Amino acid sequence: MATGLSPFVANGWLDALGNSTSFSVAEVYVQLHVGDPGAAGTANPAQETGRREVSFAAASGASLVSDADVSWVNISGGQDAEFFSAWSAATTGNFLFSGTIVSDAYTAGDTFTIPSGSLSVSLAVAS
Repeated sequence: MATGLSPFVANGWLDALGNSTSFSVAEVYVQLHVGDPGAAGTANPAQETGRREVSFAAASGASLVSDADVSWVNISGGQDAEFFSAWSAATTGNFLFSGTIVSDAYTAGDTFTIPSGSLSVSLAVAS
């Protein structure tokens, strides 16, 4: 399974730490996948290919947690999204990270929502 941070993010963070460069991403957009998005974040996209912007509360405990619902209204096809990818733009942009989703299957015309607080990103830290 290839979920996790992208090389773009990992290298950006490491350069910021070790080479006094800056690294930031202005906005984050989420896309649904029916299988593992793979190392480039592009494999197994859901029929609903539109990305939705997600916002996060301030990091705490080496984790970011979404602070608002992320919804797709009148979804284009019936599937079971089990993964997501995160991007720096609504279209194209840089792949940031990917992970799993625990949800029910949806059908065409449904609204699919990832509830506030249900999308999280965390890093392992020394303890």
